[in-house]
Amino acid sequence: MSGAGGITRTRQDIAAGDIPVDTPRLPAREAAESELSKPMYHENDPNFLQRALNQFWDWVAGVFDAAAGAAPGGPAGLAVLVVIVVGLAAALWWRLGTPQRSARSPDALFDSTGPRSAAQHRATAEAHAAALRWTEAVQERMRAIVRSLEERALLDPRPGRTADEAAAEAGRTLPEHTARLRAAARSFDDVTYGGRTADQPAYLSLRTLDLELDEAKPLLPGTSRGATG
Repeated sequence: MSGAGGITRTRQDIAAGDIPVDTPRLPAREAAESELSKPMYHENDPNFLQRALNQFWDWVAGVFDAAAGAAPGGPAGLAVLVVIVVGLAAALWWRLGTPQRSARSPDALFDSTGPRSAAQHRATAEAHAAALRWTEAVQERMRAIVRSLEERALLDPRPGRTADEAAAEAGRTLPEHTARLRAAARSFDDVTYGGRTADQPAYLSLRTLDLELDEAKPLLPGTSRGATG
């Protein structure tokens, strides 16, 4: 009797509209978002840059965590690997020095200190010879020879030209001196890149060649060798 009465009473309540208030889900979410969007709730939020930095450091931490998990010995093993890599990088830096970009050939005849005249190279060569620095004297005399040919328009000025290239090109317009030009280039290469030490005869040979070339008449295009002289 009581059970039937309870059911009857519930039905009567429903019929009377005594239903608890239940706000629909979508309007409730929109109302919450509207409320939370008010400035008063975001006064202490990080700015865009701070959020970006936080995300970056979270990413870095994730990378290190993953590396630590994969490295033998965990975080301690990762620390050892980092120390080893840093040590190797420091050793390479000390051994090779600061990397420098240069378009100049490693066998280039002239250095990168700027263009100098043939007279300047000759004066420097003579100064080295007076101090018995024959290796430096040979180098500067070979540079004087090539620079002199460039100044006389027998060679086109070209950065990065090697001594061998200069000798080969000069030999086309000064064929009578081809062999000696090549020998001078070999002397330059031997003392500059081959680790050899020049002596007085080597320098005097280049000095004589320089003086003779200064008076030599070039073989013009279309002229036979017999017509020179």
